[in-house]
Amino acid sequence: MIKSELVQRSPIRIFEQSINGGLKAGEIGVIASPNGVGKTSVLVQIALDKLLQEKKVIHVSFTQHIHYVPVWYEDIFNEITSKAPSLENAAEIKNEIIKNRVTMNFNQDGVTVNQIVRSLRAMIIDGGFKADSIIIDGFDFSRTDRESIASVKTFAVEMGVCIWYSCSVKEDGKQYDKGNIPVILSGFADLLDVVIILEPKSEPAHVKLSISKDRDSVLSRPMAMKLDPKTLLILGV
Repeated sequence: MIKSELVQRSPIRIFEQSINGGLKAGEIGVIASPNGVGKTSVLVQIALDKLLQEKKVIHVSFTQHIHYVPVWYEDIFNEITSKAPSLENAAEIKNEIIKNRVTMNFNQDGVTVNQIVRSLRAMIIDGGFKADSIIIDGFDFSRTDRESIASVKTFAVEMGVCIWYSCSVKEDGKQYDKGNIPVILSGFADLLDVVIILEPKSEPAHVKLSISKDRDSVLSRPMAMKLDPKTLLILGV
């Protein structure tokens, strides 16, 4: 198998079809669930799909364990390629992925959203790293406001990048509003283009994915895919 076949057969193609062709430049998407369900894995798979298409990705982490990020990419890449053992030049492809990915780490205690945006802009413009996508994992939405998210939206449009966030939903109290949007996002949900929910209790053997927001449509619609809790890979239904 060659790399282009791996991309064509990826379940990310179904994922993109479910949200009208995938996230576009200037758009913001959110993957939401309680902790430990698989948000980071989904984000890494989205990023790896871009990297396999030789596009550049910036992965922003707000966790203290930044050294785990390359491990996530390595493990998920190995899981994907284990399903395609005849993949040509796997080692070379892995090196390309590393070359086209930049990892950045921040702590919300010591930096503002505007400072983060400036750092990302500097990486893209001054650093010459023309990213296609930005992954933001571990960001605490309870500590931000509408103005900050609006500035991220403006940045995404200006730089021509799409941005995927993870969003942790607390496990007690009211989690979602009547549109199945996490209440933690309610103050700026209109600034978000896509909201996808991971549903850990919907089926014992798998985690289901559902769409709560797709651009101007607020809905609660299952996607034709699920997450394998063992490998954390996205699977078609």
